[in-house]
Amino acid sequence: MDYRLLVLPLALAGASCIQDEALNTEADIERVTLQGDALNREAEFGDAVYGTDGTAFYPITLYVKKGTDITRLAPELELTAGATVEPPSGTPRNFRTPQLYTVTSEDGQWQRRYRIEVSSTSAIGTFYHFEDVRLGGNGKYHIFYETDDEGKERLAWASANPGYALTDYTIQTPELFPTYQWAEGKSGKCVKLVTRKTGSLGSSVNMPIASGNLFLGTFNVGNALKNALTATQFGLQYEKVPTYLHGWYKYRSGETFYELDKTAKDKLKPIPGRKDIFNIYAVLYENTEDNRLLDGTNVLDEDNEQIVSTAVISDAHETDEWTEFDLPFVYRPGKTIDPVKLAAGGYNLTIVFASSLRGDYFEGAPGSTLLVDEVELGYEP
Repeated sequence: MDYRLLVLPLALAGASCIQDEALNTEADIERVTLQGDALNREAEFGDAVYGTDGTAFYPITLYVKKGTDITRLAPELELTAGATVEPPSGTPRNFRTPQLYTVTSEDGQWQRRYRIEVSSTSAIGTFYHFEDVRLGGNGKYHIFYETDDEGKERLAWASANPGYALTDYTIQTPELFPTYQWAEGKSGKCVKLVTRKTGSLGSSVNMPIASGNLFLGTFNVGNALKNALTATQFGLQYEKVPTYLHGWYKYRSGETFYELDKTAKDKLKPIPGRKDIFNIYAVLYENTEDNRLLDGTNVLDEDNEQIVSTAVISDAHETDEWTEFDLPFVYRPGKTIDPVKLAAGGYNLTIVFASSLRGDYFEGAPGSTLLVDEVELGYEP
């Protein structure tokens, strides 16, 4: 027998499999880095921003150390497998204005636009009115943002809405998410935070409760279903000395408080007679080389040496009337602020609002509702 007759069809079949292997259709920037020690923190990735013409771009913000020459920065871009980017990764560009990048998938059929912006100063302002939102998650949920004197976006608040979206793909309405804009604020609109159940998917990963939350920082959706406490990454660079956090709230607890019970089918254990309560706080901390950002595992730890001062509500209670809060920043024992480090961007600040105090441990009362409006962050002149 001529064995070549058997080898030829096998060779042709192998070649066919190689030829038929689908090329990658993803067109993403997965990570952005800068050479040296220029970055103050990991790059911040935002949800799609849609223009009036229907086109979209994905914002990326790089926070660099003071003194960094941003006129010839050359970001190194890590892309999805096989994708290409124009201009190429490592191209020096002038980031005094945001720069656009276009990523093309390996199969050449898909493109995604990114806008990379560089900031060397704090975006944290003084007043927060919660009047501005845009849609994230392909139009599903609200993203709150602040504007400057020219009406341009200065800062975007973070929330766990992207994580909640993973628990139920059918939810398409912002008002069904834990964090959204509400029309009846103290003045104009406000932020509304609602504790919700996460359904079967959330329960399957021992996360049956989602507290409504809003905070200064970023939400790492990649950690949302693996280690949710590390998904909330708190803090933005701050170059002032904060003195107080002032604002207004309304709050009503949900009907039934639940603790996490990993032995129960829905992972919920009702606690009769226990009332839910909300939390409002702010934290100033050092962003060290070893730990640039605090997260849900350590942001209020009593033994965290990075924390300099905190402002925490101590008299939280239910109320149907707009109620004032005025929280002074209190220094941790032995802590002071180094003015040189402050000027160099060595401190971060976060402000956090949550509809359930124990929400980060997946405990609370579904339906607990916190409204917050007209917030002011005071600082030394």
